[in-house]
This record gives sequence, C-alpha cells and structure tokens, in this order.
Amino acid sequence: MKYNFDEQVPRRGTCSYKWDSAKNEDVLPMWVADMDFRTAPAIVDALRQRVEHGIFGYTRVPDSYYKAVTDWFVRRHGWAIEREWIIYTSGVVPALSAIIKALTQPGDRVLVQTPVYNCFFSSIRNNGCEIVSSPLIYANNSFFIDFDDLERKTTDPKVKVMLLCNPYNPAGRVWTREELTRIGEICIRNGVMVVADEIHCELTLPDYVYTPFASISDEFLIHSITCLSPSKAFNIAGLQIANIVCADDVVRAKIDRAINDNEVCDVNPFGVIATQAAYNDSEEWLEQLLDYLNQNYLYMRDFCKTYLPGFPITILEGTYLVWMDCRKFGISSEQLEHRLVNEARLWLNAGRMYGAEGEGFMRWNIACPRAVLIEGLERFRNFAYKK
Repeated sequence: MKYNFDEQVPRRGTCSYKWDSAKNEDVLPMWVADMDFRTAPAIVDALRQRVEHGIFGYTRVPDSYYKAVTDWFVRRHGWAIEREWIIYTSGVVPALSAIIKALTQPGDRVLVQTPVYNCFFSSIRNNGCEIVSSPLIYANNSFFIDFDDLERKTTDPKVKVMLLCNPYNPAGRVWTREELTRIGEICIRNGVMVVADEIHCELTLPDYVYTPFASISDEFLIHSITCLSPSKAFNIAGLQIANIVCADDVVRAKIDRAINDNEVCDVNPFGVIATQAAYNDSEEWLEQLLDYLNQNYLYMRDFCKTYLPGFPITILEGTYLVWMDCRKFGISSEQLEHRLVNEARLWLNAGRMYGAEGEGFMRWNIACPRAVLIEGLERFRNFAYKK
C-alpha cells in the first residue's frame, strides 16, 4: 500500500498543543516533537473498533501486548526482551522520573550529555538530584562524545546515573555500537547505571543503525535500564504509553515501587491497543514514513546549502529533529524564537532549553508534509535576508 504523507491534515482547533498554542493562527508551528501525518491505518482501525465498543473502563494489559513488544524488538532490532523485564507506564518522561527516584537519593548527581532533551533536567531536579553535564563536541555539523570528560565526570562518587539519549534529541545522532560500548565500559567501571531513553529508536535514516544499548552484552543489560515507546515513530504520543525494560530483578522491583509511588502505574486502553497495532501491523507504514522523512531532510539540507549557507544544519542520522546553527544572528536563541514567531510567523524551539551548549541554535521539526516544510524554510529565509 502507498501512504500519502503529502496530505495536509488540519490540526488547528483540535486542542493540539503544537498547533493551538500560538496566539495568531497564521503562525506555522515546527517545534513540538509530534508529527503532522495521520498515523498508520492499522492503528486508526484498531482504535475505531475499540471506540465502537463504547465502554472505557480501567484496562488490563493483556499477554498479547507483551508479545507485540517483544516480537517487534527481536524481529526489527535483534534484541530478545523477556516479558518479565517490562514495566508499562504512561510515558517515557514519567518513566525517567520514576527510575531516578528508584536509583538515587536527594543530593545525588545524574549525568547528562548536553545539549539534550529538556525534560531530562526537570526529571533530575524534581527528584532532588543535581545535574552534571558532559558537553558533547560540536564539529563538522555533527556531535561527538568527549570520552575523556565523560570518564572524569563518572569518577565522581556522587554520580549514580547517566541519562543516555539514543538516538539523540535534539541533534539527530544515532550513536554507533562502538560509541555506546565506550560509554558502557566507562559507566560500568565507575559504578554508574545507564538509563537509556530510546524513544526515537525506530526513526533512523538510511545508512544508520540503531543499537539498543542493553543488547550489546549481558553486562550492559544488567547495568542499564531502557525506556521505550511507539509514540514518536507512530505519532501516538497523546495516547500515553511507554515501557521500561530492566533485567535486574532487584532494580526492577525498586522501579515498580517508584512507578506506584508516582501514581503512573495505570495506562489507558487506547495506548495498549495502539501499541499492538503499531508493532503487529504497521511496519510497512513505518518504512514509507522513514523514506519520506529522509526526503524531507535532503530537501532541507539542499535548501540551506543554496539559500541559507550562513545557517548550517547538523547531519541528520535519526529522529525528525534538525539542529540549525543560528549564531550568525548574534542574539540569544530565546530572542530569536520570539522574533521568528512574531515577525516570520514561524515557531521553532530555542536551543538554550536543551542546556547552555544549545545557545545560538534552533531545533526544527520536519515531520510534516513537504509543502509545509517548504513554507517554513521560505519564512525563515525571508526573515534572515530581511535582517
């Protein structure tokens, strides 16, 4: 089947956080990380059938849910997850918060690689922990790990956890097996547990391969916890479903306790249904989505080379999030976000929200019909040249 990702589905007026947050209706939102495509038809059909039943009480997660998750990761990523390792919850961010609660005490330190997904910071602070940053190295329109700095930071006995974003938001790296191995060796050597946010794991572009951190070895499996969700790849974030994978029985019991303490132990029936339809019946849709996203990226890359040479973008390996160097404007990223909204009617994410190292950069969401992407790029171009 051929799926139509060029279709422009009206989202304004649907209580969309992305589309209905701007005061002016002519603002083009390319910020919040959800997609402007209809999700896979198999998911829509499964949800429609569930809605027609007409009763939406508390849900029990069935055996078929676990089978869908475990079969998918074996088939697509060669990672054999045992059912008993899985704890379901309402989202990856609640999962991260519960894991930090389970593994730390207030005053402990949690390591992150910056710039990084902004909710990492709130999950750490909300548990009374301190943030330790190991800045990534920005070079040749990409990001690289400073392993010497990572080694130094993990030797601090107060650092108990490292939050790893794999693939990497906001700048689209898909960490290689070799890079992940070096991270794991450093953390294990220094007694630091790796907590891998792998929510973007399905969104890899051609020539790049996602490696589940925990799949590298049995030692990595025991010394890590993985957070997964179909929400990004299948555009079902509003259905609020995620899974925590933890092979260590003792650690998993602590996380389960924290999940219950934080009252995020229940999920809704639509998330359960959608996950099964995504993993069982929507792989063809996903493959076509990935091709479309890659073509969007190639279009943006060529556009920027031709019309915006002063605003380089990172090489996109995974996710649908493009990182643009806007330091040429000479203003803060927050100021630029504000001016783009008010003058260009274009809403991008300010890089500063991802840590101090993001200052001067902007994050684009290119998971949209190509016509929308073209319009956003033209608005940015007109703004840049007007300056």
